[in-house]
Amino acid sequence: MLSRRQFGQSLCASAALLPAASWSAPFRTIPQRASARIIVDNDFAGDPDGLVALAHQLLTPKTRTVLCTSSALDRKLVGSVPPDLSASAGKDIALDLIRRMRIADAPPVEAGSERLDPEHPESSAAARAIVAEAMRDDMLPLYISCGGPLTNVAAAIRLKPEIAKRMTLIWIGGGRYPHGSWEYNLTADLPAAKIVIEQSAIPLWQIPQNAYRQMQFSVAELQDRLRPISDFGAWLYDKFTTPPAFVDVGGSWPLGDSPTVLLSAISQESSHYVDRPALRIKPDGQYGAPVGGGRMVRVYERLDARLTFEDFLSLMRIHAAQG
Repeated sequence: MLSRRQFGQSLCASAALLPAASWSAPFRTIPQRASARIIVDNDFAGDPDGLVALAHQLLTPKTRTVLCTSSALDRKLVGSVPPDLSASAGKDIALDLIRRMRIADAPPVEAGSERLDPEHPESSAAARAIVAEAMRDDMLPLYISCGGPLTNVAAAIRLKPEIAKRMTLIWIGGGRYPHGSWEYNLTADLPAAKIVIEQSAIPLWQIPQNAYRQMQFSVAELQDRLRPISDFGAWLYDKFTTPPAFVDVGGSWPLGDSPTVLLSAISQESSHYVDRPALRIKPDGQYGAPVGGGRMVRVYERLDARLTFEDFLSLMRIHAAQG
């Protein structure tokens, strides 16, 4: 019988006869191709979770980002951003992000109006750009992901109602079902939400507050896992270091806009949703009676945070390694 030392020596001798480790040889990537077009709409001058979601969407090979549109912040909660320029400021930040990422074939970026103007939707460059992309013929289906108020989506629908049948909306917003409540993205532009949910036929995947709050990323993880990846990772991290004075940062920061990437580009299978009748929205953000007419909403109740964040961090590292 071999002794433990003899057994170990025999293993080492056998290993020496094996070919070089496969990781040292050139490898082939698993083939992926874009399966959808994405319009990314967000209030980029606000919570930096929207910038994380934008970077993630730009990096994934499974979608083609064709347009970015910036919406305005709630005028009462703009922090240091000029209240009449928050949509324009968001456009500038999104352009800065795209430049720092050195994205080839970068999508255009357009600013929306500072508040919804139902009588003059044509005044918004973002609305016109959304309409143009929705009406363009393309083999890939079109999604519009919205991580902020529905201002630009509503303006585009008012400008050309038929686009509602040419794209699917993934929206981060609204309170928990069945009652609802005040929620920032909903109440920041309640008239816009009512246009989209109550008056249009656009297919809607809603991620309400109780679902997007599942997307917790600890403050320590932001520093330890995001910041060291690259100069761009450090830039993204720095956006979290200057929150508005009224925000008391706890042990985590919910990256609540990231489900838009999970559902459009990674997987819908590991999350859970319920198809519900669309409900009218009361002035306080609570839900009222059904809209009627068979209008339904896909409401997500559980999201796969692990899959989302690990995919984002891995794509960030791959991007950094490619220079």
